[in-house]
Amino acid sequence: MKELKNIKNILFDCDGVLYSDLEGVFGQVSKKMTQYISNKLNVDLKEAKELQTNYFHKYNTSLNGLMIHHDIPPREFLDYVHDINLDFLEKDTALRNELENINLNKFVFTNGSKEHVKNITTHLGIDDQFDGVFDIVDAEYSPKPEAKAFDLMVKKFQIDPTETLYIEDIAKNLSIGKERGAKTVWLINDEYWGKKESDEDYIDYKIENLSLFLKEIRLLKNS
Repeated sequence: MKELKNIKNILFDCDGVLYSDLEGVFGQVSKKMTQYISNKLNVDLKEAKELQTNYFHKYNTSLNGLMIHHDIPPREFLDYVHDINLDFLEKDTALRNELENINLNKFVFTNGSKEHVKNITTHLGIDDQFDGVFDIVDAEYSPKPEAKAFDLMVKKFQIDPTETLYIEDIAKNLSIGKERGAKTVWLINDEYWGKKESDEDYIDYKIENLSLFLKEIRLLKNS
């Protein structure tokens, strides 16, 4: 890990990285997506779910497919699907402690919306720990791992990818980060879509616990 001593920035994906209960949070989002598609396209829930899944696999987000094929208004979609109850999420004091004490620029890079990130980080008690959020609106609705999303993010935050650590739960999203010179980290999980391509050589590190990994970096940089 010595090569991480000179990094200046950390990019965090949101869902599945800042918290681990993907089913509890994204399960709700997914159900609302199905409902939205059903209502908007006037199809039953089964067909709506199939479209949602197919578009996600083909276009990296369901929204991207819906915009391409059905001219769905993206802001309406995002507001609807991210209106969820997160009261079950507990404050993550260990993560907060590490974020507070690590002397690096910290950014959230998400295919979701800023409002969703705010909702998540507020419930986790870490909403004041980031220097910026880059969401799907900032990406002009081009989802990760498209180069356009990554390059717009770099431009917005004015960071050098070669001085940046990029952490994701979806392995294939890291490909563009590696291409641009970032150090890449996959947060190990058993989700079908998350672990797809997790053995590719564009992944530099595989971790099981975000807080412990940040602690290792902090100790390394202070040594």
